[in-house]
Amino acid sequence: MMSDPVSIDKVLSSFTELWDPRIVAQASGFDIRVAKFHGEYIWHTHADTDELFLVIAGELVIHLRDGAQERAVTLGPHDVFVVRRGTEHKPTTSAEAHILMMETTGTPTTGDAQDIPGYIKATSGRSLS
Repeated sequence: MMSDPVSIDKVLSSFTELWDPRIVAQASGFDIRVAKFHGEYIWHTHADTDELFLVIAGELVIHLRDGAQERAVTLGPHDVFVVRRGTEHKPTTSAEAHILMMETTGTPTTGDAQDIPGYIKATSGRSLS
């Protein structure tokens, strides 16, 4: 099956909602999603999949907890980082950032989190069509 190219810039300019990813492509059982982040997300874990983050614009800080160890990584434009399955993490930004993510198709963005604030959509991404 053939598909047409997708302009990430056009997709990002088509919505304003934060923390509400759009699925721009699928490949080998993975969703490639873009989203706008601003503020704090929630601590969560994905038990069955890694999650790739690529910063398109802005800056993203990913807080990580693995057992008793806690650290943060800071990503700028065009930086890539993979949160390994089972690692608790919380993305944050101080200003709006545009992010591309990749994880197994159908994975909820909130992972195993139970108490999800109203400003965060519990979704596995929205289709463009």
